Parts: sequence; C-alpha cells; structure tokens
Amino acid sequence: MKKKITIHDRYGVKEKEIDYIPVRFIIAILLIIFETAAVIAITILCGAFIPYFYLAMWATEIFCVLQIINSEENPDYKIPWLLLTLLIPIAGFMLYFMFYNRKLSKKQIKRISKISEQQNYYNDEKVFALLEKEDRKAYLQAKLLCKLSDSHIYRNTKAKYFPMGEDINKAMLEDLQKAEKFIFLEYFIIEEGIFWNGILDILKEKAKQGVEIRVIYDDVGCMLTLPGDYYKTLQSYGIKAVRFSPLKGQADNEFNNRSHRKIMVIDGKIGYTGGVNIADEYINEKKLFGKWKDVGIRLEGEAVKQLTSIFLADYELNVKTPVETFSPYFKESTSIADKGYAVPFGDGPRPMFRHRAAKTMIMNMLNQSQNYVYMMSPYLIIDNELCQAMENAAMRGVDVRIITPHIPDKKIVFMMTQSYYKRLTEAGVRIFEYEPGFVHAKVYLSDNEYGIVGTVNLDYRSLVHHFENGVWLYKHDVLAEIKSDIAATMSESIEMTKQNIKNNLLHRLIRSIVRIFSPML
Repeated sequence: MKKKITIHDRYGVKEKEIDYIPVRFIIAILLIIFETAAVIAITILCGAFIPYFYLAMWATEIFCVLQIINSEENPDYKIPWLLLTLLIPIAGFMLYFMFYNRKLSKKQIKRISKISEQQNYYNDEKVFALLEKEDRKAYLQAKLLCKLSDSHIYRNTKAKYFPMGEDINKAMLEDLQKAEKFIFLEYFIIEEGIFWNGILDILKEKAKQGVEIRVIYDDVGCMLTLPGDYYKTLQSYGIKAVRFSPLKGQADNEFNNRSHRKIMVIDGKIGYTGGVNIADEYINEKKLFGKWKDVGIRLEGEAVKQLTSIFLADYELNVKTPVETFSPYFKESTSIADKGYAVPFGDGPRPMFRHRAAKTMIMNMLNQSQNYVYMMSPYLIIDNELCQAMENAAMRGVDVRIITPHIPDKKIVFMMTQSYYKRLTEAGVRIFEYEPGFVHAKVYLSDNEYGIVGTVNLDYRSLVHHFENGVWLYKHDVLAEIKSDIAATMSESIEMTKQNIKNNLLHRLIRSIVRIFSPML
C-alpha cells in the first residue's frame, strides 16, 4: 500500500511515494492472527473429538491460573490475565502461553551471555566511596540503580539540558559535524523530514570520510514512517543499520518488548538521550497535536561510556554478524570538572532485565523526598503500587506535581490517564495539563538533588514492556535548569481540579473498562 507524502528539508519541499503499511507488516500481522486462531481451534477440536482430552484442558487451565498467581509480576498485571483465562477458558490460557512472555531463541540467549562478557566494566569504587562520604542516602540509591540495571556511577561528566526538541536538534547537528571516529544512533521512531534528513546528510558525508556509523531503529516503531527495507538504503550509504527485533509474524509478544530508547553517541565522548525521536513533530516543524513539548539531555565525559554500552548490547542482539569486541568504543575522556554524579541506565522486560529499574527509582524518589517531586509524562497509566507511592508522598506533605498533555495523541490512552486524576488529586497530588499541546517529555525531579531524564513514561509500556533508558542525576548543576523548565511548563498549563475533571457516568464506565486491561495494552 503506497501513499504520497510531503517532505520538508533544507533543500525545500518535495513529494515522495512511500509504503504506508508495507506488505511485510500486513503479512506478519495476518500470520500472528492465523497462528493464534489455529492453535485455539486445534485445542477446541481435540477437546470435542478426543476422549478425555477435556481433562487435560482443565488441568492446563488450573496450571495456568496457578502460574499467573504465583508469578513475580505485579498484581495489577496479573488481574487482566486471570480474567481472560477464567472468562474464556480455552482461548484464554492459550493466549496466555502464546503472548504472556517474549520467547528468546537459543541464538539470542547465547548472544546475551557474550554481551555480558563484553560490557563496560568501569571501576567506580572510588566514585561510590566519595558519594558515601558525601551522602549515605544518595549512595544507597545509586548503588541500587547500578545493581538493578548493571550500570556504573560516574563523575567527570558535563550535562546540558534542552527544554525543547528544536534546541536539541541544533546541538546534535553541530556535534555530528565534529565526529572523527564513530557515530551510534538508536531510536524508536525515525521519519524522513527536516530533522532526519539533516542528520542523514551528515552521516553520509562522515561515512565517506571513514567514520564508522551504526544505526538501530525499532521495526514496529517505524512501521508507518519508513519503508520495510530502509536498513538496506542506509547500508548503501556505508551505514551499518539494523532493525530492532524485526516483526516476523510470531505469536510471542512481538508488539511488546520494543526498543523505546533514544540514544546518540559521538566518538564515545558525547551522548544524547531524552524523549525526542527523530521526526519533525518533535522539533515543531510538523503540527500534529498543538505545540510539541519534549526534552533531552547531552552528556560529555565519562558517563557516555554507559550509553555506548547500552547501544552496543542492542546492536549485538539484532545484527547477524556480531561485533568482535566492544573495548575500542569505550574511549577515555578528558577530565571534566563537575561536582555532580550521573548513572546512565537501561531498563527493559524479562528475561533481559529481571527487575524494574526505572519504576523502582521513581518510587524511591516519591518515598524518600522531603520537599517536592515534579514529573512530566505524556501518559499516566500506573499500577496501584506506584499510585499509592504518589498518594502517600502527597499526604505526608510532599509537593507532588504531574504534568500531562492537554491535547492527546491517543484518545483512549488519554481517557486512561484522566481516570487517575480524581484519586490522585483527592490525596493532594497536583496535576497540570499542558494547554498549548502535547507533552512528550519524561522528566522526574526531587528536592533540587535528584533527577531522571530519559525515555521512561508513566505507563505500562515503559515500566513493564519496552526497552528504555535514562540518566539518573544527583546534585548536578543541570537540575536547576530542569526545575526552571518544569516551572515554565506549569505556567502554561491548566491545573486539574474537581471543577474541571470530567467524572460523569459515561466517562467512569469507559475508564473502568479500559483500565482493567491497561497492563496488556
């Protein structure tokens, strides 16, 4: 299926015909539907025609229910699966076995083991010792995060915060022009336009100069923005490009466990992350939902090693020919005087990540804060545990504020977000909707001391299903810039109160239904 699109770039305006929904994706989706239906149908037929087979089905049903109950998942995630299994006995437990967890091949498991051996084993004992003397509480937080995400803590790192996507775009182009050794990019969405084409022009030129360039883009994230074989186009320019987890039509949670990460690394010295994907709406060159509010952060110094490590692990997991060794990419950075601490971290689904690093750190922020916790997120679809942490913080006198969009990108998701307003505001949490448009920023700030900037939304996709990344900061100068930006954003926002929270019978009914299955969406 093809359509014509208008592309704006530095050369002007042009029209291009692209695959709107590539045939490959249609086939993959049909295969998933066929595989699911076939397995359920065969099971039902066996129960109807094979004597006593129904006993095996009931035994499987009981086993499935017990497995869900005894799993280590959050209770909020168990409930919809239990309902599905009990209300639709045969189809329910078949769907559970097919979609509950992502299956890894033997090849992937072997790769994961190799990746672990090649990771950046930075010796951060001295940094931890210094932080422990300075602040025992911060030391314990950093220690926990590094343990959860297999990361390291760094000093000697300069950080710059960008309050809008257009600001980070300009800085990226300047830094890319200075690249000498290698450039790494990993993004959930890439779309042709001013933003991407400006970057691509530089990548092409740098590739001709001998700079090594590697690109990862998510296959599902770019389903409607890039042709299915776009990686081949990039390879023709001398760019080593791969799709993250190509969609193959296998009924094993392929639409979950996507790479929602946004990482750019230049020469191992400079790194970018944040909420900004490489598409024109993120820099307000294309208007979709009013003004697009997004943020990013630039790191320069030691901490960039961790972003490099996260990128290489994802590349290694998805490329056909493994990277021989990671060590040449972990460059020694020149000493940069900065009093703060930084922990760039990755997060993701099981079995790659056993613990929820981002959720744990956000909850700890809420549980240990003394003055305030400010958050920006495009979505607010949280489990009871995180919701209670917000309520408890507010009820003990902490100023808890959340900024969400006023103009949504997905109406059903927005209704789920709004379904939490009444409960949270009654506990004292203040919620603001960004009136000019859509907030896509993912920012968390506490007590002028702790901050997280990255790709993590307050929803199940980010906190449970997808591969994410972020930067945890302690006493960095950049935290003051983040606080100023949050204050400026709140000044353009509408505070949600009893008077303007929609809570009629129809809204309550719809929200109740969609919230039941929100952990699976």
